[in-house]
Amino acid sequence: MPAHRLPPGKAKATGAAIKNAARFKARSDPKGAALGGAPMHLPLHAKRAWERFRAELPWLTASDAALLEVAALVRGELLAGLPVGVTKLSMYQAVLGKLGASPVDKSKVAMPDDDEEEEDEFFGNC
Repeated sequence: MPAHRLPPGKAKATGAAIKNAARFKARSDPKGAALGGAPMHLPLHAKRAWERFRAELPWLTASDAALLEVAALVRGELLAGLPVGVTKLSMYQAVLGKLGASPVDKSKVAMPDDDEEEEDEFFGNC
């Protein structure tokens, strides 16, 4: 089975982008607003989990907040010592994958940078 792809943000944070610069040259994370703090409606342990995710996954943005809420709720239950069923753990694993915390789906998203202008075939740069 092939190795999972690292998202560019994680590669920069871990130093893999420096070690294998050519591998990460064409990859880019979508631009977005900063993640921000935990929502007020989350329980205390889920807020702590949110802050841990912010530290562990620095590439997360505001567009990841909905999925991160789900992950923080489950991780909060784990931190509180509450029993978590197999179904929740399976869903937790899937959400972590979508956030780029394990099998990395986020690195497969390729969006153009906002700064780059696209050259039109007939009109050049507009």
